[in-house]
Amino acid sequence: MLLQYAATRQDLLMNDAQLVARFEAAQSVSREAGELAISYFRRFGDLQVTAKGLQDMASEADVAVEALIRDRLAARFPEDGFFGEEGGRKDAADSDGGLWVVDPIDGTACFVMGIPVWCVSIAYVDGENVLLGVVYDPNADELFAARRDHGATLNGQPIRASDADSFTNGLVGIGYSTRTAPAPVITFLDRLLAEGGMFIRNGSGALMITYVGAGRLLGYYEAHLNSWDGAAAVAIVREAGGWTNDFLAGDGLLKGNPIAAAAPRLVRGMKQLAGLV
Repeated sequence: MLLQYAATRQDLLMNDAQLVARFEAAQSVSREAGELAISYFRRFGDLQVTAKGLQDMASEADVAVEALIRDRLAARFPEDGFFGEEGGRKDAADSDGGLWVVDPIDGTACFVMGIPVWCVSIAYVDGENVLLGVVYDPNADELFAARRDHGATLNGQPIRASDADSFTNGLVGIGYSTRTAPAPVITFLDRLLAEGGMFIRNGSGALMITYVGAGRLLGYYEAHLNSWDGAAAVAIVREAGGWTNDFLAGDGLLKGNPIAAAAPRLVRGMKQLAGLV
């Protein structure tokens, strides 16, 4: 069962060289996956799209890109598990190594409508520990990457979360899905606006959370997010000096969790807005 990953296992805490190899692979694979995704995106009007639920869809591009990522990583690290959004979950329990958590195209609703706001998200986790995260935006050719205890980068250059101390100093990302009632997000927005803050929603939770790490957004909140959408971005925020809640706690890997992220001087304020205190 996937639940075997809920408890941290000392034998999975790999040495630095092993993690570096995976970190380098995740970056190169994300770029290759992005190139494949872009090739589909350029003919988005011809894509075969399948509805998975209300406001939840997958395209043939999602399936093909996930297959590419899975095959490339399996060839390099056959001992690792794979947990992908589009059907890559079934063998995750069969591995003897850590676990890749992958969203081949985060922002599919934008992707299939020709809106260039989507990304490739690849994380590597051990239990509730996100050891590395890579988020690649092919439209902007921006590769965000982070490895535990080694900081976060954008195209190889260090990034840091904002040093703002007020929500009036920028924008806060907001996400919503029909998996939850509208009430939590409405409450959050009401509190944010009352403080003089402003919000943005661009259709990709992974990108918006990552932007917190890059200092572009002051924070992010969503009442429920799946692990493949947020794990890589969480690593980037934390390594960039920002804060997130314990996103993979409990059944977070399997069932998702609320997600909140913030610049370091706005952590208490974000917790209050999100009802976490």
